[in-house]
Amino acid sequence: MPDVTFAVIKTGGKQYLVHEGDVLRVEKLDAEQGTQVSFGEVLMIGSGGETKVGMPMVNGASVEAEVVKQERGDKVTSVKFKPKVRYYKKIGFRPLFTQVKVTKITV
Repeated sequence: MPDVTFAVIKTGGKQYLVHEGDVLRVEKLDAEQGTQVSFGEVLMIGSGGETKVGMPMVNGASVEAEVVKQERGDKVTSVKFKPKVRYYKKIGFRPLFTQVKVTKITV
């Protein structure tokens, strides 16, 4: 598979379908802006009509990406409420994300 067109990676408990040049938001990574990160958990890789599925990971495959920026997402609110007891609690938080740009997919 010399010309890899897509890969499915796993990071932060989620799976992402990526192509070279894609920019995506993943769970917060411990990396500074502008540094290179490598995703070693590649579940599937494909090019043209040829697809290679790992069981569970594809051996020797990795996806290189560059950290574009660290950011916080929109506020997520949750409400706890119990009727007839006068209990009401509103909870909110802003999740942390890392925006990365995929630079290279290798087998």
